[in-house]
Amino acid sequence: MATKTTTAQWIDANKASFLPPVCNKMLHGDGQLKVFYVGGPNVRKDFHLEEGEEVFYQRQGDINVVTLQNGEFKDIKIKEGEIFLLPGKIPHSPQRYQDTTGMVIERERVKDQEYDCLRYYVGETTNILWERWFYCVDLGSQLGPVIKDFFDSEEHRTNQPGLGSFMCPAYFEPDPVRQTEEPFSLQQWITKHRSELDSEGSKRLFDLTYQTDVLALGEGKLKAHNPRAETFLWQIEGSCEVEVAGELHTLEADSTLLVPADAVFTSSRPEGGVTISVTMDPLTKSRAFGHLNQ
Repeated sequence: MATKTTTAQWIDANKASFLPPVCNKMLHGDGQLKVFYVGGPNVRKDFHLEEGEEVFYQRQGDINVVTLQNGEFKDIKIKEGEIFLLPGKIPHSPQRYQDTTGMVIERERVKDQEYDCLRYYVGETTNILWERWFYCVDLGSQLGPVIKDFFDSEEHRTNQPGLGSFMCPAYFEPDPVRQTEEPFSLQQWITKHRSELDSEGSKRLFDLTYQTDVLALGEGKLKAHNPRAETFLWQIEGSCEVEVAGELHTLEADSTLLVPADAVFTSSRPEGGVTISVTMDPLTKSRAFGHLNQ
């Protein structure tokens, strides 16, 4: 069954979850897509590494996502109202501050194939101090015990790699050449491309070197179906009617709908309607990592 949410009401009802020590709340977590909101403050030293991608949208306030790219640390500052797509295989450490709220979208990991890593570095260097690989089911609940293990470790006490630094070989290495793009204002992007949305009906926010399909849908009707992946529909402007399995859902601005995997659905927008569609099909992973096989 498709699940509709009015975002502002949901955030207000769950505002206590965005404060320390929890700082996050799942909007959708039981299926293939993981959609959650994160508050702050939450300043951390650990870095997260995964093969999938992450969509960031900063609803309130600014954050900084520290990344490791081409052997150097790089700050990705995401301002209020900006969207950013983090490629896979890039170590990253989101730094969130007080009175901030942001949405993050990622996908479930392929069983017995995809593993996440939580990694710490020696001081300000890129030398690995300590890491743990694990199959991620619920990142929010799994990170806590791993972080506790690090703070209880001899490596944390000495700030030097030791016998407990590595428990298994790495499942993959960080992408050595991929460069992130800069975050950009979602509203300004829509304004710039509005004529294309009206005439063509849809436009990608990010090109096909990414795994994730993030599309802006404009005036008109679109029929879609993905046998493996859920689709997250987020109404930005105007309204949209979505028919899923004979059931009609009306989306107003700032409401969302999660469409189940393998569901055929039709979305219709009158003039002025703009919907963001997010799909993360694991089979599109190869198009993002083709350069690693050359």
